[in-house]
Amino acid sequence: MCGRMLMADVEVVRAFLAHLVGQKYSAATTARKIATLRSFHKWMEKRGLTSTNPMTLIRTPKQARRLPKAITVDQVEKLLAAPSESDMLGSRDRAILETLYSTGIRVSEVVAINRGDLDVEGSQLKVKGKGRRERAVPVGSHALAAVCRYILRAEAEKVPMDASSPLFVNKLGSRLSSRSVRRKVSKYLKIAGLDPDISPHTIRHSFATHLLDNGADLRAVQELLGHQSLSSTQVYTHLTTARMREAYDRAHPRAEAS
Repeated sequence: MCGRMLMADVEVVRAFLAHLVGQKYSAATTARKIATLRSFHKWMEKRGLTSTNPMTLIRTPKQARRLPKAITVDQVEKLLAAPSESDMLGSRDRAILETLYSTGIRVSEVVAINRGDLDVEGSQLKVKGKGRRERAVPVGSHALAAVCRYILRAEAEKVPMDASSPLFVNKLGSRLSSRSVRRKVSKYLKIAGLDPDISPHTIRHSFATHLLDNGADLRAVQELLGHQSLSSTQVYTHLTTARMREAYDRAHPRAEAS
């Protein structure tokens, strides 16, 4: 087996890729397999097991860029209204959902927030993003009010809320996990009667889409999302353009071709 892999040349690799096409593998799956083969052949080169690398002649197939899924403002409102604030955990869940939509931050970022990262007076939040990069994001009045209600409830129940303490905690007082937030979102989607496939990342997509729908600057949205590259943010312009086209086709009397 090892001998066959060492002897594999570009024709063998191309035959393997042709087999994947024949089996109707997606471009994304094929690209992952090519990436694995590239890593493997680089590893063999470094260890002197082969003198040639056939993967230098293999191109990764172009993949259709999938548009991010977004939900409507009405659907967001239903989701935000789902938690009952009758106790601390309900207040926490409402605060988390409000924060996710108000700021567009990732789940990993929301669970990493410490109490000291929230500037109530300045209505902003210090966020630790990918690559340990920090950014400040504004927090809307509704989200800020929900977070403040939660903090008051937590303090009343003797949950530590000093600057270095986690802002969002579980019932044992420990930092909430990303997995727990995803479970909570699923729970409230069911209560609100919304699509169960909606995820916390859908809320992030909706944040960006709704901002652009209402005329926000693309660069500003890039900063808010914590994207290093503008191209990562530009995918949302395709989504808003598609929505605009749908609205035009529905509303204009001469939009459809005869």
